[in-house]
Amino acid sequence: MKKYIFVFLFCTIAASSFGQSNKTLTFLLENVYKDDQQYRLMEDSIAKKHGYRSNEVKDLWEIIHRKDSSNLVIVKRILDKYGWLGADVVGQKGNDCLFLVIQHADLKAQEYYLPMMKEAVKNKKANAFSLALLMDRIEMRNGRPQIYGSQINTDSTGKSTIYKMLDEPNVNKRRQDVGLQPLEEYVKFWNIDYHLPKK
Repeated sequence: MKKYIFVFLFCTIAASSFGQSNKTLTFLLENVYKDDQQYRLMEDSIAKKHGYRSNEVKDLWEIIHRKDSSNLVIVKRILDKYGWLGADVVGQKGNDCLFLVIQHADLKAQEYYLPMMKEAVKNKKANAFSLALLMDRIEMRNGRPQIYGSQINTDSTGKSTIYKMLDEPNVNKRRQDVGLQPLEEYVKFWNIDYHLPKK
């Protein structure tokens, strides 16, 4: 964490002196990206070995939540100072990192930065399909039906189900509009056999 703070402080000086791309911010966000993803990628193998409600999985998620909190501090400072930076400034992984950290943040942060991300999509500085995932997560956390079908619930046995959707027969049309694959294909990752209901 200390090295990220040091790099961030340097970024506040360096950002004004660079033109289009910013190698320092890119480096910082790529490291945050790694922090965000590396422990999440371990969850499936640990859960299969010890169980989805095991102490090992709980310990892993404690680490993930701590990483999410520290990563959010860094990303909020960047967003508040520079706005939503496109891949032309921080590279594709850096741009993806901004979305992932907000996607994994608390609801208050998600709702706060949602308008900024919507504007970034309009300006081609963020992906429409990533925005769709953020919108679905916000809807789910507020107890409302999701729009694009991206949010999946997994129970204590590891069985996964799709969280409730708005206007389900037309979900694939909405997914296509933002560049997402058909829901039937998407949910195969969770071993869900899904069939779109008839209109």
